[in-house]
Amino acid sequence: MRQYSADLTPPWKKPKPVPEVAAEPGLVVEEPGTGFCGAVIRCEAGTITLEDRHGKHRVFPLERAGFLLEGRAVTLVRPPAAAPVRPSRTASGSVAVPGARARVARAGRIYVEGRHDAELVEKVWGDDLRIEGVVVEYLGGVDDLPAIVAEFAPGPDARLGVLVDHLVPGSKESRIAASVASEHALVVGHPYIDIWEAVKPSAVGIEAWPRVPRGQDWKTGVCRALGWPENTGAVWQAILQRVGSYRDLEPELLGRVEELIDFVTAAGDA
Repeated sequence: MRQYSADLTPPWKKPKPVPEVAAEPGLVVEEPGTGFCGAVIRCEAGTITLEDRHGKHRVFPLERAGFLLEGRAVTLVRPPAAAPVRPSRTASGSVAVPGARARVARAGRIYVEGRHDAELVEKVWGDDLRIEGVVVEYLGGVDDLPAIVAEFAPGPDARLGVLVDHLVPGSKESRIAASVASEHALVVGHPYIDIWEAVKPSAVGIEAWPRVPRGQDWKTGVCRALGWPENTGAVWQAILQRVGSYRDLEPELLGRVEELIDFVTAAGDA
């Protein structure tokens, strides 16, 4: 016959379990084996560091051994990992809206001059644009703008905003912009030859964007002057990775993009 043994120790004689306490920074405990008393300043995998009132540090193994907290035996454990802090603002500097769903796309649109322009706008203003329901497309070149505006046929409920590179008085770009602008079509621009130049030099680790002689492809000239590979697509992706927020862009671009977003969204909110 199988024998069973019973624990006949009365409950009041059984040792009480030692409570676990998270080793949060600032918690004052004593290590009974050495008598060292100090505040927790660091808790890492397997060790805990205490600092006494004289500034002396001691490192102890973080085992399931007792420390004394206000004279009571406790077992110190690593604090739970802090939940990641959600950014309070988007890359454009707008107040973030956690959990916000993208709005159904508006009839209005924003056009930018090229693919690089579109990627930069998405990188910085993407969260804002999705909440507002604004779609960004690119022209492929400012020469295509009149035909696109004519086909789009902007109106009160479908405004069109356009961002043009190198929009300076007397330029080809300025003449084309003036020919298509209307009450429901806003064309704005920045003074830079290419959208690359709207990225602050400090963001990409250079002192300034080099001057490229007229008649030479600007991107290729920049790569040559800076000793970068002449694969402009790969170089642009490297530049784009350096852009973390609106702080990495020149003010002349920031103001124009914000102006276009306000213009396009005003149609549906009126």
